[in-house]
Amino acid sequence: MRWRANAVAYAALLRDEYPPFGDGPYPVTYDVQYPEQRDRLSVGLRLLLVIPHAIVLLFLDIAWFFTAIVAWAAILFTGEYPEILYRFGVGMMRWTLRVETYALLMRDEYPPFSLRP
Repeated sequence: MRWRANAVAYAALLRDEYPPFGDGPYPVTYDVQYPEQRDRLSVGLRLLLVIPHAIVLLFLDIAWFFTAIVAWAAILFTGEYPEILYRFGVGMMRWTLRVETYALLMRDEYPPFSLRP
């Protein structure tokens, strides 16, 4: 997941540096603590619990795609990533990675419906 976070940040134009292969240093951080106690009910219902996030993220991912195109054009012509689009992209990446981490049984805390850290 750490490498995926690096690769997505680069592909989404959020970072200019090419991500390292493996687990090298990179400005994007991803850290997950192993849960000491597992909530078995949550594990059993995990796929159902992710559905609301998946629906919301589907529409937000479509918006992210179009904002990435606008950001690409802005970077191409002005050399600057528009701040509001950058914050939206970083927030989308955070939210998506939180939901993926939850769905892949790496955390038991239900992810918030938020673009914030």
